[in-house]
Amino acid sequence: MSETANPTGGPAEGGGARNEQVRVQHVSARVPERVSRGAFSTGAIVMTGGTEFILDFIQNLSTPPSVTARIVMPHATLPQFIEALRKNLDIYRQRFGEPPALPAGPSPARQPTAQEIYDELKLADDLLAGAYANGVMIGHTPSEFKFDFLTNLFPTSAVSARVFMSVPQVPRLLQSLQSTFQQFQQRVQQQQREAQQRQNPPPGTDPGTL
Repeated sequence: MSETANPTGGPAEGGGARNEQVRVQHVSARVPERVSRGAFSTGAIVMTGGTEFILDFIQNLSTPPSVTARIVMPHATLPQFIEALRKNLDIYRQRFGEPPALPAGPSPARQPTAQEIYDELKLADDLLAGAYANGVMIGHTPSEFKFDFLTNLFPTSAVSARVFMSVPQVPRLLQSLQSTFQQFQQRVQQQQREAQQRQNPPPGTDPGTL
């Protein structure tokens, strides 16, 4: 998992600010032409599958809202993504200050179900299978974050999807990732306790009796 903040080099677009870079581990990856332009996202939905997490990046600039990128990430990769994003946010704060807060919207009367949410979303056929990612490189400018999701497979790593988000959206993304992973951990721990109880029933209990 590579952690990067801003590509090093010349002035950023639209101003004279320079982009800085912090790299924990050197990673180079090919960028296929079809993903090089990336997709802009105004939010994300994080879901847990049996062996993976699904990250649906949403663009809410038109009606209906649409999924602009779907990332399929192994369970073991998500905590690395969370840590990389947390560190990049810390670097952003050191250089530019606290990310601007999103305007507070009206609170819904109840939380919609996943089915209700996706009934209102446009999900193109070519995004249904998603893009596999077992790594990520994160960059930022004063106004946006860039996520290059990687497939680290032999013989070379490649960018499987590129997503841009405005800075105010990123703390909310981090909260969603942390909350989903915490719920996943709690579920795994509960399953482990139940399995342990089945293997070691209390004294005097007949494990074959229903």
